[in-house]
Amino acid sequence: MLTGSTPEISTFKGEQRALRADRIGAPGLLLSVLAATAPLMVVAGVVPTTFAAMGIVGVPLLFVIVGAVLVLFSFGYAEMSRHVHNAGALYAYIARGLGGTTGAAASYVALFAYSVMQVGIYGIFGFEISGQIAQHWHHTVAWWIPALGGVALTAVFGALKIDLNVRTLGVLLLIETVLTIVFDISFLADPGPQGVSLHAFDPGTLSGAGLGTALCFTIAGFVGFEQAPVYAEETSEPQRVVSKVMFLAIGFATLFFAFSSWAITVATGPGKVVAESQSQSAGLIFGLNQARLGTTFTDVLHVFFITGIFASMLSFHNVVARYAFAMGRDGLLPAAVGRTSKSSGAPAVGSMLQSLVALAVVVVFAATDNKPDGDPTAPVLRLFTWAGNVGALGIVLLMATAAIAVITFFVKRGAAGVQAWRLVTSGVAAAALLVIFVYSIKDFAVLLGGDPGSGLRWALPGIIALAAVIGLVYGLVLRAKRPEVHARIGQGNEAFQLEKAAAEAAS
Repeated sequence: MLTGSTPEISTFKGEQRALRADRIGAPGLLLSVLAATAPLMVVAGVVPTTFAAMGIVGVPLLFVIVGAVLVLFSFGYAEMSRHVHNAGALYAYIARGLGGTTGAAASYVALFAYSVMQVGIYGIFGFEISGQIAQHWHHTVAWWIPALGGVALTAVFGALKIDLNVRTLGVLLLIETVLTIVFDISFLADPGPQGVSLHAFDPGTLSGAGLGTALCFTIAGFVGFEQAPVYAEETSEPQRVVSKVMFLAIGFATLFFAFSSWAITVATGPGKVVAESQSQSAGLIFGLNQARLGTTFTDVLHVFFITGIFASMLSFHNVVARYAFAMGRDGLLPAAVGRTSKSSGAPAVGSMLQSLVALAVVVVFAATDNKPDGDPTAPVLRLFTWAGNVGALGIVLLMATAAIAVITFFVKRGAAGVQAWRLVTSGVAAAALLVIFVYSIKDFAVLLGGDPGSGLRWALPGIIALAAVIGLVYGLVLRAKRPEVHARIGQGNEAFQLEKAAAEAAS
């Protein structure tokens, strides 16, 4: 169906199973991807939590190490993005390289992992807003009330055109980045008792029982860069733009997080950073700023900490909605999920489903927060930390599998010689990511306070295993009962267009 010379691309009536093209250019895509990494939230929330929970001083060095692994991963991943344009990104690549059944398993892992990670952010969002209300207006508001408000607001934005989302995310990202650089410089200008020390980059600082989970925390800080291919169908020039954005995002995140986490160790002193983080948690950055830059700057920082958290929630929400859309289009979820809004071109059903999941999880955590004044650890040390690490664990597994899929994809197509160096880097990255995955599971008890007998020790990582089993079983069922649907897994709109052309040729 044509309107003038422009093809109708809304999937509301099923004309074409594609997202609306040419919505995002390179700058918009970069801003959207970086917003998911939530620079201020990582520096003020994830980094102090990693220092505190894992007891490891060498967090800045971990960012450098993980950044290097992700660069190796991205050589093959970026090349794959030039050949496959699919909102299912990671699972679509896995399906193309390792087959539809493995792709089905990967799709459910991706859906669960990103959804869990997105929902977990509501914990720190509600905690921070309730704390600010108590501090400035002297009212006690349970954390889950602003968290539910965040669910509603994210649902509204998720239904809008993606280019409107990008503008919102971009403005918030730029402001929080500038504020973080300002306080980083103030930390170096007014160091703690040990002066400007590089001790945090000493490999000896990485010893400790929580190294595996610390690596998982660190990768959680990077999560977002790999989302660039999710928007390939909505970008201009996806063959060029997507890979460029990925490398820019990894480079920015590595330098920014390594530098900022090092500045924190300078401000407290390497010898005190773990103890200070344990005593102040997410309040560490604000306390350090209060002493150096005063009340006004710290209050402004709190405001943009909240908006940065919202930007991250919205960015992850958009990604989950697009994964759900891709799965609906491929027959891995009900067909209705694979439709877009008639007016905005957004994956409306996927967006609504993610909002309902978020609502349910926040309500469950609120209902189990049964202390008289609420449990202050529930939103941050339970919802945010548990969900963030479970999500990161799933994404690490997906990236390791995708790296293997890249190798098989090019080997099957006789391009191993041309792509040899990318296949080598993909192999090294896959091995490194699998090591991180195994160590993260091994050390998961540290995240729960070191209780090796806790049922959550296995139940939380088990969420990822459950997702993989669901997807694997469904993939096997499709292969046996609906082979034509199984053959389309990971093909996306490309398969639909081939079917359409074949039908037209037959008629």
